[in-house]
Amino acid sequence: MTTPMLSYKGHRYPVEIINHCVWLYFRFPLSFREVEELMLERGVVVSYETIRRWCAKFGQTYANQLRRRRPQPGDK
Repeated sequence: MTTPMLSYKGHRYPVEIINHCVWLYFRFPLSFREVEELMLERGVVVSYETIRRWCAKFGQTYANQLRRRRPQPGDK
């Protein structure tokens, strides 16, 4: 199964920022507000509502990729 190409067209922030926010949310047990605070510490001002929208739009693709990378039982 091929994954559809994600379109970042029309987004104000660079792809790297969007990817990092979505990755933080799905990789660690963080809330949208906690991701917002982490990004603020890095000098990126982005609202939790924007992060929520990004996670709704791009999240399923990231979650699937993270699940595939997870080690399987019996892997060394």
